[in-house]
Amino acid sequence: MNAKTRDNLHSQATQTAGDSANSPATSSKPGKDWKDPKRYLWLMGPALPGIGLAALAGYAVAPKKLRSLAWTGPALVHGVIPALDRAIGEDKSNPPESAVKTLEQDKYYDRIVKAFIPTQYAMTFMGAWLASRKNTPLSDKIGITLTVGAINGVGINTAHELGHKSNKLNKFMAMAALAPTGYTHFVVEHNFGHHKRVATPEDPASSRMGESFWKFLPRTVVGGIKSAVKIEKARLARKGKGFWTLDNELLQGWAMSAGFFGATTLICGPRAVPFLAAQAVYGASLLETVNYVEHYGLLRQKDSKGKYQRTQPEHSWNSNHIVTNLFLYQLQRHSDHHAHPTRSFQALRHFENAPQLPGGYASMLLPAYLPSWWYEMMDKRVIDHYKGDLSKINWDPDRKEELMNKYADYAAAVAAEAKAQKGSPSEEAA
Repeated sequence: MNAKTRDNLHSQATQTAGDSANSPATSSKPGKDWKDPKRYLWLMGPALPGIGLAALAGYAVAPKKLRSLAWTGPALVHGVIPALDRAIGEDKSNPPESAVKTLEQDKYYDRIVKAFIPTQYAMTFMGAWLASRKNTPLSDKIGITLTVGAINGVGINTAHELGHKSNKLNKFMAMAALAPTGYTHFVVEHNFGHHKRVATPEDPASSRMGESFWKFLPRTVVGGIKSAVKIEKARLARKGKGFWTLDNELLQGWAMSAGFFGATTLICGPRAVPFLAAQAVYGASLLETVNYVEHYGLLRQKDSKGKYQRTQPEHSWNSNHIVTNLFLYQLQRHSDHHAHPTRSFQALRHFENAPQLPGGYASMLLPAYLPSWWYEMMDKRVIDHYKGDLSKINWDPDRKEELMNKYADYAAAVAAEAKAQKGSPSEEAA
């Protein structure tokens, strides 16, 4: 895959970034001759709930012999996908700009995203039925719950892709993908809250350096819901309507979740209720773990008028690990997504100067849960990204002074090295 492409920097600024340092790498092939080398590999995305459904069906047929299938979801998310990322590696290639219009208009990619949802629902119903059976062992119920929750957590990413499209069908399907986790407010808050405030202290979905995931989690959950309510109230007020109206998108989404939970409970019985609640919590927590990873410590600077600069590639952590990108519709190319929110997943680009994670999102989940591991892995990367300038970091205010003292010597060494490189002949020539 990588052999077919070559990474070059544009010599001119892109429309997104404002300077050449933030230009994307480009494909060496002209647009008219270019074909998407991953066209059929993108089918791995909608295949994921199919894998989950097949695993649960296998467990249902032979629950004693195939007990391990109950744990397929956690095994995939925390084991198989990270291992494949390490084995297969990265792909930094980009589609040429001349091919983007054709890519965007190709309905094949849109159908791929939407194909996730029917199988997602079938898998969730299957999981609810298995978890509600009296003879299912408790350990297996836990595995089934985590399997369904993991795949419904990925379903939130499906909703993310659809929710950025303007037509009503896509927004409805985004809500449908979110209904099993009860996280339908995400469509409102993400589009009109997170994208506006990303990489600022005001954004509940942007984590701060020194803030553990467990401190971030309640802040982002509560803050995200409050933000969504405020945004929707303002939208309805502009239309001369109050909060309690059928036009309220939050109420629409919550009604979809209630309807889904109610129908599943009616079919599978009251024993399905703890399963539905637990898988929803786990699925939503995976989304918030990814939120924690995506902007950790990154900060948009203010101009002379006190306004935050425009969102640029440098304000999101990225990863080009192929396998996770295939399963997550290239969510890991997060810089381009924030610069162009309506750009479809198949056209998202890698930027050379965007900060890079040490692994794919799947590989970053477990470190995020363990603060000491996470800080060791990421804190110095944040300082490196800002070339030792600690004033540019989005700090946890409760730990700012402590961490600035801790990293003062390291930051000074990084700043000195950056200054030396800037004055070197090779840097000046570049």
